[in-house]
Amino acid sequence: MAGPVATPVPKLVDVARWLWIAGACVGMTRFVAELFDRETLVAEARRQNPALGQDQVDAAVDRGVLFGLVVAAAFLLVYTRLANRMAHGRNWARVVLTVLGVASVAFGLFRLVAWVSGAAGVEMRPLDLAVTVVTAVLETTAVVLMYRVPGHFRKRGAVDSALPRT
Repeated sequence: MAGPVATPVPKLVDVARWLWIAGACVGMTRFVAELFDRETLVAEARRQNPALGQDQVDAAVDRGVLFGLVVAAAFLLVYTRLANRMAHGRNWARVVLTVLGVASVAFGLFRLVAWVSGAAGVEMRPLDLAVTVVTAVLETTAVVLMYRVPGHFRKRGAVDSALPRT
């Protein structure tokens, strides 16, 4: 007996999948770039605890960078798995991605408005500005595309009429 036939992924949903993955990659690239700005990390560690010696500061920064890389890899893995689940018709993954995307875009817009207005001392370097705009565009487009093919996310389970209803 043959296994279940896999339904093809609609083009718009497939594009949405790759937009989610691309958005996560862009965000992680900025994060990793910040992790390798050792001078800033050392200065921040010294500011937070001036009593530490240089060896302790270096060790703390090294641990922080390693932890940051693990978090970045986990984040990218989670986004990729969610995007793949969504592409295979899992509505829960579409909902989770929607919530994450809307929150990310809202936070990005909040940062942009705060930066433009000069409120709350928000600083944005050109790289931060570019990444914020690019990820907002990618994630907004991905959310819209996911909802353009609603039939792909309908339940696929068949109802067995032989089971008694209660």
